[in-house]
Amino acid sequence: MWLNQLKVAIVEKNTDKLNELMENLPQLESQEDLDSAICLLKEATSLLTSLRDDTKTSMIQIEKSIKFLKVTEAQYIPSLDVKL
Repeated sequence: MWLNQLKVAIVEKNTDKLNELMENLPQLESQEDLDSAICLLKEATSLLTSLRDDTKTSMIQIEKSIKFLKVTEAQYIPSLDVKL
């Protein structure tokens, strides 16, 4: 059951479900289940690393866009600039 839920969470890229499954690790008895769990956990790690890198790339792009918008922003000139 746990292994199937882990497989589904990986396919769906559901990080909340992955986190929940990691918090509730079952005691796996058979060697086959242990091997499957190890492979799936490696895949989950790879998925999370990929998502982290994508998020980092997006954040860098957003920062560049914000800097660009600040540079191209028109300066505020008061309309009642009275000089004596």
